[in-house]
Order: sequence, then C-alpha cells, then structure tokens
Amino acid sequence: MQPWIRELFGVSKPIIGMCHLRALPGDPQYDPAKGLDWVYECALADVQALQAGGVDAILFSNEFSLPYLTQVEAVTVACMAAVIAQLKPHLRIPFGVNVLWDARASLDLAVATGAQFVREVFTGVYGSDFGLWNTNPGAVIRHQHRIGAQHVRLFFNIVPESAAYLGQRQIADIARSTVFNTRPDALCVSGLTAGSEVSTQTLKIVKEAVPHTPVFANTGVNLDNIAEQLTVADGAVIGSAFKVDGHTWNPVDVERVKAIMAKVRMIRPA
Repeated sequence: MQPWIRELFGVSKPIIGMCHLRALPGDPQYDPAKGLDWVYECALADVQALQAGGVDAILFSNEFSLPYLTQVEAVTVACMAAVIAQLKPHLRIPFGVNVLWDARASLDLAVATGAQFVREVFTGVYGSDFGLWNTNPGAVIRHQHRIGAQHVRLFFNIVPESAAYLGQRQIADIARSTVFNTRPDALCVSGLTAGSEVSTQTLKIVKEAVPHTPVFANTGVNLDNIAEQLTVADGAVIGSAFKVDGHTWNPVDVERVKAIMAKVRMIRPA
C-alpha cells in the first residue's frame, strides 16, 4: 500500500462514499422551483448519512447532470463549488470532487473547495454515449500545476462508464502505459454504468500489471461482493449500494452504509 493512502484516509483499503448532487442550473432535470437550496439540502442529508455510517471519505459528483458533457459549462462548476462550500462545515472526513466528465473542471473545483483528491477520465480516446470522447492528459496535468493543485491526488478512471476504448488494447496494457506516461496516484476500474459490478478477475489483472499503484473498484461494489473485491483492490468507491433499495438515484440509506462498513472493518487489515 502506498503511504499516502493511510496518510490521506487514515486507514488501509479506504471506502469512498458518493454524494451525488442533484441536477444543477443548466441541467435538463434541474428544478428551478426547488432551486439550489434544495440541491444543498439533499446533499447535506447524504453527507450526514455517509458519515454516520462510517465511510472513510466522500466524493462529490454531479451525477444528476445527465446527459453528461465532456467540457462542462461554467455554471456547473460554480454551482458545485457553492454547494460544497456550504457543506464543508459539516464534513469530518476527507473529500474529493468529480465534474462529469471534465478533468480540467474537476481540478478547478478541487482548488476552489479544498478537495484532497479528484476522480476523472484523464487518458484515452473513446466511443461513448456522449459522442467521441477525447482527452489531453498532458494539458490537464500542466493545468494542475499552473493552478497550484499539485497536492490534489489524481484517481484515473481507466475504464470509463458508457464508453469503449477506440484502440484494440488489453486492460493490462492500458494500466501499464497509463502509469508509465502519466504517473497517476491511483487507478479506478469501472463497469458499464454506475452500480455495474467490476469482476474481481479484471481488478486482479490491473493490479498485477501495476503492483505499485493503488487500484480502486469504482462501480458495483456491494455487501455481497465487497469481501472478495477487497482481496485485490486497494479500496473502493461506493454509490448505488449505499442508496435506498440500492438504486443509484435514491437518497443514501444510513443502515445500508453501516452494514457495508461493518463488513469492511471485519476484513480490513489492522
């Protein structure tokens, strides 16, 4: 395990709970009658449930901003920053941010809010539900240094949701070349969509390819598979399994969080 994992999260094999922000101004599903105050109230309830349930960190994302943009509008970052700023006095654990799907904007939001880590798709070219999805990691990493975000840990999602790598490459090769060329702090391995399970075998292939880089299970981790997943993964990001009835778009259910975290504590190394 990399020392920074324990330094940042305080534990080995940390569990990062998702706080999915409701639709924001400019999003098709935004409700102007309820306004941004309602977005904050929903997020606060989820934050309180996640912390009461015992997660090790929280990751804020604009999950309800469907369909996603690969270059987001300024209003999205501004509204996310406003909501997170209101939430910060209630946060007792580390937090990260993810502006779907814009790596540069995610770093801007991290600087604005004081987030300690960012999860994004930094590398690769994909055919996706959002069109041709291209990235520019060299420009993004330079942007990170230009805005003083060198301290922000970068979680590279190397299997983007709802997308396929255009090149005919194996996941192990993608992991190796990503680590060699861009030096991510951690890799995230995802399923097709939020809530879709990643096979433990896929996690094992990635981990064996880059044994010195933390590898996180990024989607589909739940009470039934978490013990097996954490035999390989260095941590997990959990959203859907923490929600009421395990449904991505529902509020966080504190009892589901407690049940999963109780199991994690039983299997986590001392």
